[in-house]
Amino acid sequence: MDLLNTLVDKGLRRELPTRDEALAVLATSDDDVLDVVAAAGKVRRHWFGRRVKLNYLVNLKSGLCPEDCSYCSQRLGSKADILKYTWLKPDQASQAAAAGLAGGAKRVCLVASGRGPTDRDVDRVSDTIKAIKDQHEDVEVCACLGLLSDGQAERLREAGADAYNHNLNTSEGTYGDITTTHTYADRVDTVQKAHAAGLSACSGLIAGMGESDEDLVDVVYALRELDPDSVPVNFLIPFEGTPLAKEWNLTPQRCLRILAMVRFVCPDAEVRIAGGREVHLRTMQPLALNLANSIFLGDYLTSEGQAGKADLEMIADAGFEVEGAGEVTLPEHRANAGGGCGAHADSGCGAHESGACGSHEGGGCGSHAGGGVCGSAPVEVPAEARTDLVAVRRRGAGTDLAPNA
Repeated sequence: MDLLNTLVDKGLRRELPTRDEALAVLATSDDDVLDVVAAAGKVRRHWFGRRVKLNYLVNLKSGLCPEDCSYCSQRLGSKADILKYTWLKPDQASQAAAAGLAGGAKRVCLVASGRGPTDRDVDRVSDTIKAIKDQHEDVEVCACLGLLSDGQAERLREAGADAYNHNLNTSEGTYGDITTTHTYADRVDTVQKAHAAGLSACSGLIAGMGESDEDLVDVVYALRELDPDSVPVNFLIPFEGTPLAKEWNLTPQRCLRILAMVRFVCPDAEVRIAGGREVHLRTMQPLALNLANSIFLGDYLTSEGQAGKADLEMIADAGFEVEGAGEVTLPEHRANAGGGCGAHADSGCGAHESGACGSHEGGGCGSHAGGGVCGSAPVEVPAEARTDLVAVRRRGAGTDLAPNA
C-alpha cells in the first residue's frame, strides 16, 4: 500500500504526514488493519526498539472535582460510585508508588483531582516527590495536578519532578462540548508552562467520546505542534453516572488505527496506551505494543486495570521487553534537547501558518464540509457495550487493600 510506505518513510525522517494521509489511516478497513500495524510498527521499532516503558499511577486525591469534564468519573455531579478521599500523606503515596516500582515501573505518575493546585498543594506534592525519591533515587516522577499558575511548574521542577502531564483530550473545535468550566487554551497554556520550566511535557487525548476522524487528527496535530515527549492515548471508559456513559464507539480495530495514526504523526514521541485498553482493545492488546512503546501497569485512577502480572506476561509473550531503570526512553535527539523536549526548530512540527495544526479552515482535508479522504471513511459498526469490563477501583491508594501491580 503506497500510503503506508510513504508514512513509514516519513516516520523514519520525523517528517509530518499530511492531514489527508493521517485521515486515510483512520479510514482503512478492518481487512487492512494488520498491514497498518506492521507499517507503524517499523516506525516504533526504529525509534524505540522492542522496549516497553512501564508507568504507575498514584491517585493522590480522588473525586469531588469542581470541573465538569463529561468523560470523568470524578467530575462535578458525577454519580459514579468511585472512591472519594482527600490528599494522601507523603508516606502513604510513597508506599503506593513502591508497589508499582516493584512490579517494574520506572515512572510514577502523581495525580490529583481538581481544577489546579494551590500553592499549599504544590508544597504537599513536593514533599511527596521527596519521600518517593528518598526511597527510589532513580525513579521518574510525573505530576498531574490540573491547570498550573505562574511559577508552580518551576517549583515542581525544583522539588524533583521530572515531567508534567496535562492532556488536551479532544480537538479545539469540540472542546466546549466536553468541558465548560475551563477552555482548550487553558490546557495548552499549562503544557507550555511545563515546557518552559524544563519539565518533560506529557500530553495526550481521549478517543471514543463521539468525535469525528477530523477531530482526532486535529488534536494529534495540535499535540505534534506542542511537542510533548510523551503522548498518552486514552480510550474512553464509559462510567455509569457520567454524561458519556452510553458512548460505546470503539472496536479493537478502531483503537489500533488510532494508535497507528498517532505513531505516524508523533514518530519519535513516547506513545503510551493509557486508560481503557482493557475495555476496548481487549484480546488485541498485544498487537498494540507494536504501535505504542509505553503502558500503565495495573490499575488506573478510579477503575481497575489488567493485573500487573498479566501485563508483564503479555509484554514477554508478544516478544517485547520491559525497559530498565537505567535505559533512556527517548531517542538521543530528544533526550539531549534540554528538559526532555524535542527541538521545535528541527522536529518537523506543524506551524499554525501552514494549516497543519487543526485549523478547520485549511490544511487540506480538515474541513468538516468534506473533501478527499474525509468523505470516504467506512461506516463503523457500533461497538458492543461491554459494561462488564468497567470495574471501579476498590484497592490500592485510598484503601487498606494491596494495590494491583
